[in-house]
Amino acid sequence: MFLKIIDRYIFKELFKIFIISTGALTTVLYLDKFLFMAQMVVNRGVSFMEMILMMAYISPAFLALTIPMGVLFASVVTFNQFSVNNEWVAMKACNWSFLELMKPVACFAILTYMLANSVMFWALPKGNQSYKVLIYDIIKNRANLDIKPNVFNRNFKNLILLVKERDHNSILHDVFIAKTDNPDRPQIITSDEGFIYSNPEILKIQLKLSKGIIHELGMERDNYKTLNFDRYDITLSLPENERLEKKALVGHQELSLEKLKEKMLDKQKKGLPTSGQEVEISKKFSLPFACLLFAFFGAPLGIKSSRSGKVGSFGIAVLVILIYYIVFIMTQNLGSIGQIHSYTSVWIPNIFLLIIIIYSNYKMHKDEPIKLMENVNNLLITLYQSLRSLFTKNTKS
Repeated sequence: MFLKIIDRYIFKELFKIFIISTGALTTVLYLDKFLFMAQMVVNRGVSFMEMILMMAYISPAFLALTIPMGVLFASVVTFNQFSVNNEWVAMKACNWSFLELMKPVACFAILTYMLANSVMFWALPKGNQSYKVLIYDIIKNRANLDIKPNVFNRNFKNLILLVKERDHNSILHDVFIAKTDNPDRPQIITSDEGFIYSNPEILKIQLKLSKGIIHELGMERDNYKTLNFDRYDITLSLPENERLEKKALVGHQELSLEKLKEKMLDKQKKGLPTSGQEVEISKKFSLPFACLLFAFFGAPLGIKSSRSGKVGSFGIAVLVILIYYIVFIMTQNLGSIGQIHSYTSVWIPNIFLLIIIIYSNYKMHKDEPIKLMENVNNLLITLYQSLRSLFTKNTKS
């Protein structure tokens, strides 16, 4: 019965620090979004509720990274406190082995693993797609408001628009368009009628022209041609569209597992490389699995860093995270360009970490010193003391 109380106590401490650290890390990642949100409110007339929705939609992209980080911080800080407060010594005095005390850690690791999987497989693609739809609606409303008769409209990227008349049905009459996207081949488009409409399938704003002529001048300026059309569609892009789409975190990560597989099969039929999709599919499994690894790695790490206190344990956790994600990004990029096997590329840091976990947990179970952790811990303590003394010296001077 008492052991169950200990298990609940360890699990409670892990979960409490996990919530705090994950929330803090996610807030840090939000900092570069706040200026963007303010610009959207001022320049686009975005409401407070829309801003809240934007933050909710992009949060899964942050949580996919911060949940594994929070697991490591929780495990390191919790067991560091046990060691500093001599609770770890009391546990060993009661003949509880290290592996017995890992039972609540295992429950915590499985819980966070399931949470990370939910974010990666469901919340992330759904959130990014919802964000794109919201930005698309904002752009659509802006595009329909700014068209005025007999006024050169320069709100659209690489395009100058002039209309003679706009009726109550929003039909544009006598449309004149100058396309500036290709200076070597300038185009002038004239049309009897035009209508701006939204295309929800591709999340774009398009201008549908009827009965017009395309005038194009060749690169040598001695070749001029015209083309008559009955219907011609032009995709309209506001100056900030590209920036907004980048903020939407578009890419393979917005796709669900099924969509990624469909895209990969489509590329295979066309004979195109599929390493990018293969890496993204594998990443959906490897990142949540890091929660399991970080939970079991943080326990011995926190105990062995007790001499350095909370600051030292925090520094070691940061160092581990930096090394892990640097290696992860490197192997991911190598896998995406086909330099290494795409499916196994993002599992390489997990494999190395698993080997270290088996070694460190075995040493902890046998109550033997872990020289590698002790050396790293001593290095961090020395670095921290040097920086502290240097800062104190500069402050006094």
